[in-house]
Amino acid sequence: MEVRSEKQNEYEFFVDDYPIMQSAADALMIISKLGKICLKAKGELIPNAVSIANIITDNFLKNNSKIDTISLDSEISSDDGRMISNIEIIVLKN
Repeated sequence: MEVRSEKQNEYEFFVDDYPIMQSAADALMIISKLGKICLKAKGELIPNAVSIANIITDNFLKNNSKIDTISLDSEISSDDGRMISNIEIIVLKN
C-alpha cells in the first residue's frame, strides 16, 4: 500500500491503494463536512476514483449528491518518458 499524500486543499482527496470502501468512507467524511470533494487519481488508480465517486453518489448519498465535473488529462513522466493519465472528479453534496 502507498502512503497517503498530503492534501493541498481540504476538499482534495488523493486516491491511493487502500481498499475502495475504506477510501469511500474517508471521502464521505470530507464531503459531509465541506459539501464538496475533489477525487484525484493517476494511472492505474483511476478506476478506484471512479468507483469511489459512484459509491458516494449511488450508495452513501443517493439523491443527495451529484458528480459536478470530470477532468481527464495526461502528462509525460520525467523518469521514463511514459505518458501517465490522471483524473479529477468533483462530487457535490446537495
